[in-house]
Amino acid sequence: MSQYFPIVLLLILATLFGALSRGASWLLAPRRPSAAKEAPYECGIVPSREPPERFPVSFYIVAMLFVMFDIEIIFLYPYAVNAITHDTVGGLGGYAFWEMIAFSAVFFLAFVYVVARGALDWGPLQAARRFDIDESAVSAERTVRSTIRRVGLEGRPSEDPTRTEVAA
Repeated sequence: MSQYFPIVLLLILATLFGALSRGASWLLAPRRPSAAKEAPYECGIVPSREPPERFPVSFYIVAMLFVMFDIEIIFLYPYAVNAITHDTVGGLGGYAFWEMIAFSAVFFLAFVYVVARGALDWGPLQAARRFDIDESAVSAERTVRSTIRRVGLEGRPSEDPTRTEVAA
């Protein structure tokens, strides 16, 4: 038990320091509230109005996915370094491999769930449009020369002497 004494002592000192700092700031801080101090601060820009709505939950879910992705990279890094330096995975063993596979599988399933729920669709929804196909647009008589307007070629000499310019 004596081996844990420094850790427990450090924990007590850290808690005591936090409590004393909080208490001292509460006792010694001046209390002069004003409208400017009460206003939210956003990068020096004074807000002109209240936000119309709260942030959607999908914003926070995507943020958590980025944190999970960072954790996954940190989790894979020692395994990759060990495999490169030892030309084998013997140092970490099969347990580390299957632990990484399980973590990656859970992360991948969470990502699929978020994508399926539409959390990555940030812009306005666009409805699918139906295009009515004009029967005259699809015919054997239409060729590239008869349907495509060559922009910027009017008045230029043609490279092919047999080719004629199509007026638009």
